[in-house]
Amino acid sequence: MLRIARHSHTTARRTPRRLLAATAAFLSLSFTGAALPHSVAAATEPTGDSVSVTPASPQVPAGVTAGVAVFDRQTGTFTEQLAPAATFRSASVVKLLIALDFLWNRSPDTIPAADRTRLDVMLRSSQDAAANHYWSAYGGPAIVERMVTRLGLADTAPPPAGYEGYWGYTAMSARDTVKTYRHILESAPAQVRDFVMERLRQSTRCASDSFDQHFGIAAAFDRPWAVKQGWSGRYAKGNCGSVGATAAHGIDASAPASAGAGDTSVDLSRPALHTTGTVGAGDRSIVAVLTLHPDGTSYGKAYTDLGRLTRSLNVPGGTAPKGKWYGTWGEDVAVRTQPVVGDNLVTRLPAGVEVLVGCQKKGQLVSVPPYTNDWWAYLPQYGGYVTNIYISHPDNQLPDVPLCTSQK
Repeated sequence: MLRIARHSHTTARRTPRRLLAATAAFLSLSFTGAALPHSVAAATEPTGDSVSVTPASPQVPAGVTAGVAVFDRQTGTFTEQLAPAATFRSASVVKLLIALDFLWNRSPDTIPAADRTRLDVMLRSSQDAAANHYWSAYGGPAIVERMVTRLGLADTAPPPAGYEGYWGYTAMSARDTVKTYRHILESAPAQVRDFVMERLRQSTRCASDSFDQHFGIAAAFDRPWAVKQGWSGRYAKGNCGSVGATAAHGIDASAPASAGAGDTSVDLSRPALHTTGTVGAGDRSIVAVLTLHPDGTSYGKAYTDLGRLTRSLNVPGGTAPKGKWYGTWGEDVAVRTQPVVGDNLVTRLPAGVEVLVGCQKKGQLVSVPPYTNDWWAYLPQYGGYVTNIYISHPDNQLPDVPLCTSQK
């Protein structure tokens, strides 16, 4: 069945109830694991924002619990604060404290090569194995206790009793996260500052566990930025990168298989997604957005909601990227270097994630019954194309997106 609606200006796009066996075979070849939209019409929520917007307060999506702090280092004031003292399980944000603890009386220039490698992948790609090494070798909860005293943190605490081995359960707040970055930028020895910040500026899109970690700050603002992200929850497996065989599940390596919310004052059960770092020239603004999402929330949905919240913030020095935001549907949707199907995979999108579309052009005709389309959307933040079939809009050609120039 062909997608006749995509060849008619008078027929609306319709959501298929299920894919036929032939469709599944096609998807396994070129769009592995693509799923049907829940409701394409409902998922169509392009914001169209291409300029910075400063609302009266942070715009928190329904069902999301958030702690927010944005500090302008130029004026020495907070431009945003929403529950800044509320504590969240840190997930991988605690890796900042783990790195600082190891470097407290050491120069990055004198540490063994093995430690430079571990710190590099822990900070750039959020590798859990590296964090496990330092947590085990240097006292676990004592690392957090030392850093609380050294930095004067008010809300940070080691993992609760019974979970001492799980660094991802360290409690942190948005304001303590800002204080941690202020220490790195303003108080730490220059060699430590440069070592840490250089690696946060070089954050890899794909984390070591195959999760896409360029959400929040990394998607909401043009460079320069530097980020340390965190995620923890029963998300579907990660699918980031040109090879999906090493995909991992989104539960912290330092988290137990299950933990009830009643075990501690810090929620250990709901899916967590955090974006922290700096934005603008000279690291002008420090941004900390810590969030919890309803049980069962997909990674793509949490990614999208955190993105919308982060884009709503008043972040001095930040510049919103040009383009139009659109929802997507389908699982493991391929981003490709050119608008053709083949051996040209860049990465795969988290299921249902919102993406920034920079331009569009015609390419290979793609058929995902009942849909066919030869228009492709260029995603500047990914450096590649997706077929417009997976963009949540009823038209083949997006009406408010320009044509791509020849160099793309």
